[in-house]
Amino acid sequence: MSTKRDYYEILGIAKSASQDEIKKAYRKVAMQYHPDRNPDNKEAEEKFKEAAEAYEVLSDTDKRAQYDRFGHAGLGGGRGGFNGGGMNMDDIFSNFGDIFGDDIFGSFFGGNRGGGGGGRRGRGTRGSNLRIKIRLTYEEIAKGANKKIKVKKYVPCHHCSGLGAKDKNAFQTCGTCGGSGQVRKVTQTFLGQMQTVTTCPTCHGEGQTITSKCGHCKGEGRVYGEEMVSIDIPAGVQEGMQLSMSGKGNAGERGGAPGDLLILIEEEPHPELQRDGLNVAYDLYISFPDAVFGTSVEVPTIDGKAKIKIPAGTQSGKIFRLKGKGFPSVNSYEKGDQLIHVNVWTPQQVSSEEKAFLEKIQSSENFKPNPEKSEKGFFEKVRDIFS
Repeated sequence: MSTKRDYYEILGIAKSASQDEIKKAYRKVAMQYHPDRNPDNKEAEEKFKEAAEAYEVLSDTDKRAQYDRFGHAGLGGGRGGFNGGGMNMDDIFSNFGDIFGDDIFGSFFGGNRGGGGGGRRGRGTRGSNLRIKIRLTYEEIAKGANKKIKVKKYVPCHHCSGLGAKDKNAFQTCGTCGGSGQVRKVTQTFLGQMQTVTTCPTCHGEGQTITSKCGHCKGEGRVYGEEMVSIDIPAGVQEGMQLSMSGKGNAGERGGAPGDLLILIEEEPHPELQRDGLNVAYDLYISFPDAVFGTSVEVPTIDGKAKIKIPAGTQSGKIFRLKGKGFPSVNSYEKGDQLIHVNVWTPQQVSSEEKAFLEKIQSSENFKPNPEKSEKGFFEKVRDIFS
């Protein structure tokens, strides 16, 4: 599988680029590789799609923030219908009027794209985005997961195939705009004539009106229902990360494009482990005799149990590391570790026999604290771990 190119590189802009600079850069690249200017050129068509994909992400504040933080994986990595690679030519051309302006678009490319002749926009109104939360265990985060969930949302009306009309003959050309989807108005100013173009208020840019509405959806082309959605969650996601599935939001009105499904990640607390970035922390409690004589113990990890050896003379505060037993990075091959913090357990109450024994050894020189100069303090240990 080929590696996806950096979106900023595709548009030839810096990461600090403003929205206006992003729009101008996309317009330049899109016009350079437009299929009408490069007929039968597969390479140009792919670059055209690539630029549209980059613009789709960088022009959206939320998606751009996720991309800047997590890269392509923050958008779902192109898996299972996530944004990034799922755009088709119809999706791209349906947005061209907003980016280029219908007049400029038509003058350059003859108005033969983007939903019909004369620069008419695509049918219907785009559906809104949906937001859901998905709660994941540590095991699911570490390995990745597939979640099948029922999403309550607007879905296309199956009686009219989403068109909103009783049948395919229940349409007529809009009398206000003559089918263009636009209304042009010429006004006289002191600088001369000025022409403005606005979306037709009667047909809302569709170029036609319904003469007989579908009785099931009342002309909307959609009804409230539910859909089973399969969501692939990449390994290494974190609490608060938002993924996006293109086209899985609310259905649009009268055949309009659907919105996106935005998935907010939540972490289910682990009963024994705690997450710290890519690392996993565990507090291990051992008895005083085990600290003196040494022992072997089993500790929980993300994917089961692991046995570790506690050397004789282990001090409270000692930190052991299990390499590679942490979380994978969502955007690289890096993997965290499991850090085991040793605590020597001090009993709260003792029997009379135990008290007598402890008093007997209390004065022994061997039991008086005598740390070696080479013994590192707590802050040094923490610094070594994260350095």
